Amino acid sequence: MLGRVTTSAVLLAAGGGTRFAGSTHKLLADLDGVPVFRRSLDHLLEAGFDHVVVVTGAVDLDIVDPECTIVHNPTWSNGQAGSLQLAIAAAAANGSEFVVVGLADQPFVPASAWRAIATAGSTSPIVVATYDGVRGPNPVRLHRSVWSDLPSDGDEGARPVMRLHPEWIDEVACLGSAADIDTLEDLGSWTNF
Repeated sequence: MLGRVTTSAVLLAAGGGTRFAGSTHKLLADLDGVPVFRRSLDHLLEAGFDHVVVVTGAVDLDIVDPECTIVHNPTWSNGQAGSLQLAIAAAAANGSEFVVVGLADQPFVPASAWRAIATAGSTSPIVVATYDGVRGPNPVRLHRSVWSDLPSDGDEGARPVMRLHPEWIDEVACLGSAADIDTLEDLGSWTNF
């Protein structure tokens, strides 16, 4: 365990995946024998957080992990902001001071990246991963002091706050990749990686 009971990890897994033209939802798509969302969740769980929130929506995900709090977003089609707000509420109810947020369609963010962002010694209210010198943007750690600045509707999470307040951001170099699976072509390029 990370030993940081004031930090909740969040995996956003509610979107419709409309750009994915496969026979299933992109999060359920097979990536070398494992569903995309499961790879992302397994990396998060391996990082050892004490509190994990998974926000679901468009598709049912088979998550039976006892360490996960599943929050369903019935208005998932309104965009990512609503899912993030639900996750923030769950973290606040847990007494968390920070959330570390990632996306279920980014299966190449390893446990080490989740841990690096969660345990970064930075006093900045926002800490974000970089990969090979390029901002990720996930996972991203958000201190409770910025939660009220996050959008409550629309299809963006922390990006509007990050654009308005670059001085609040610290970057941490991480291993892995922030590549996401949005299309069949994305999935094909990573099969047998």
